Amino acid sequence: MSLLAVGDPLLNKVDLVTVLIVLVKTVVTFGVVLVSVLFMVWFERKIISDMQNRVGPDYAGPWGILQSLADGVKLFFKEGFLPDRADHRVYRLAPYLSAVPAFLSFAIVPVGGQITIAHRVTYLQLADPPFGILWMLCMSGVAVYGVMLAGWSSGSKYPLLGSVRASAQMVSYEAALGLSVASVVLVTGSLSTHDIVLQQAGAGIRHILPNWNIIQLALVPFVVFLIAVTAELNRPPFDLVEAESELVGGFNTEYSSIGFALFYLAEFMNTVTMSAIIVTLFLGGPSGPWYSTAPILNWALPIVYFVAKVFIFLFVYVWLRATLPRLRYDQLMDLGWKVLIPVALGWLLVIAAIRIAPNSNTSRFAYAGGAVVVAFACYFMLSRAVALGRERAAESPELGR
Repeated sequence: MSLLAVGDPLLNKVDLVTVLIVLVKTVVTFGVVLVSVLFMVWFERKIISDMQNRVGPDYAGPWGILQSLADGVKLFFKEGFLPDRADHRVYRLAPYLSAVPAFLSFAIVPVGGQITIAHRVTYLQLADPPFGILWMLCMSGVAVYGVMLAGWSSGSKYPLLGSVRASAQMVSYEAALGLSVASVVLVTGSLSTHDIVLQQAGAGIRHILPNWNIIQLALVPFVVFLIAVTAELNRPPFDLVEAESELVGGFNTEYSSIGFALFYLAEFMNTVTMSAIIVTLFLGGPSGPWYSTAPILNWALPIVYFVAKVFIFLFVYVWLRATLPRLRYDQLMDLGWKVLIPVALGWLLVIAAIRIAPNSNTSRFAYAGGAVVVAFACYFMLSRAVALGRERAAESPELGR
């Protein structure tokens, strides 16, 4: 895949300066992602410690901000080992299959507008292929292969169980993820992330609300996408792949040193990347309420808007980890197959009906049908929760009191 955006003015004249600009964009993007991962690790540990009335990282650097860097250096200098029963080649390859797709997914994210470098106009985006959304879905699927192969190649039963859970979890939530993305593509009419952001940049309803997809799609695909992405990332409460209380450490139990560091890096890099993808698809990306004609603020303000939106979702992921208990395996499967997929498919049909006949009674019937789908899903979730509560109360009478 070319690192130049399709339609990018840099493509008009390919010379040495153009190649250097692409290389600089690649290095800067990689550096920004790594720094954001270090910040995310520190941020999560600090916020969770505050929620649990602890101090958290407080020794390395001011407010413990260098603790993530110290942990990374320690892991890279630790001695690595290879289990006797492991498949050597796959065992060594698996961590890279998890880390590399996370960076490649971030490559299609537009973090700002246009800038001029050496009299060349380019986007603040590493790549903008016409199949950007499909690229994101492919990379999210490839990342799961790293987890699956790591568990299978370790030659141990606990990582193997974690890899089996990873495959089932991917199959269950990838369908809902794709259907929610299909709703966005149906509204915007493009698979390019740059075009999706441009589509949301204008004024919305009565020039009051923004023209974001989260409003145009009536919130439902956004909620489905957020839940499905959380499950794809193996973040709590969907972290059954590496459940410490059941599987010791899950798929990465037999890893140490650089291999473990790459898995750790991939988890937090995926969290940052998918938060950026959510902002791009549903919250307008770098678009914001105010703009300036000043040269510096013209390209700086969109970056500020983008970072602020991503920061909100990073906090949400930390908040979920600190508050929600881990789901049981049957609850994980029920939520994916019986709730998310029907809701995402039903709402996609609603959006399609509205797009076909926007000025007729079809829209009303479509919204009514969508409301029935969402109401059914909510009823199923509530009835399931009540049934599980009764089962637990029957198994443990002291909980019922």
